[in-house]
Amino acid sequence: MAHRTAFVLSGGGSLGAVQVGMLQALQERGIVPDLLVGTSAGALNSAYLASHGLTEASLVGLADTWRSARRTNLFPVDPIRHTLALLGRRSSMFSSRGLRQMIEGNLNFDKLENATIELHVVATDLLSGNEVVLSKGDATDAVLASTAIPGLLSPVKWEDTSLVDGGLADNAAISVAVDAGADRISVLPTGYACALAAPPKGALDVAMHAVTLLIQQRLITDVAYYANRIDLNVLPPLCPLAVSAIDFSHADELIKRAHADSVAWIDDGGLNRPHPEAFLSMHRHG
Repeated sequence: MAHRTAFVLSGGGSLGAVQVGMLQALQERGIVPDLLVGTSAGALNSAYLASHGLTEASLVGLADTWRSARRTNLFPVDPIRHTLALLGRRSSMFSSRGLRQMIEGNLNFDKLENATIELHVVATDLLSGNEVVLSKGDATDAVLASTAIPGLLSPVKWEDTSLVDGGLADNAAISVAVDAGADRISVLPTGYACALAAPPKGALDVAMHAVTLLIQQRLITDVAYYANRIDLNVLPPLCPLAVSAIDFSHADELIKRAHADSVAWIDDGGLNRPHPEAFLSMHRHG
């Protein structure tokens, strides 16, 4: 019986660049997906792959996308908007315009069902908190919804619901890949800044760091649950890591480190090690 291989890409803000290096390592070793499941930053990367395929050339383009990303474009400072948001007259502190432009610039299909590689995007119903798996419909809106961190970026209207960041409901989304028929799953985590010299100070920095901690905690639980139930492997998150999830100036470094670590991990048999949740434990350095 033919196997169905899924890549599951979790979120993590600017740390989404880490997944590019992981993807390069997988591509070089001939490991390719039949389907993609993406959440938040992982939805951005998954949608790009679903547009351009997993090739050396396409990954060059994805790397360039992350290298050119700027915090000021994705989270533009607007004192008037910030004030209105605090007064309850705006649904978010930041405009989603820059992020929408980034998404649209990297997609070559309008509808999720027209993706070159089967694509599932995970978002969260803002009212119920339930996971919402988007497999059909407007591709840009789906990815934008999956990345809409509550309070920071506006919810996205989808039919009769308001959707926000998928990481609130199911960041790792391993269950989504299983439900889609995958029996071989590679999880690409972004990790979190485990080696910061001091706690983040700015409101945006604190919020993004907290989100990455939530992501990691959920990932550990999901990986532990599924590890003995399916053929599951997890690429190693960068450690130690001192780059904030809102700092987009280190993309090149993150990509190169993740590529080198992932190649070494794969070649050393890391994809077949038991209890992959063991190396994902919460910790800090210093």
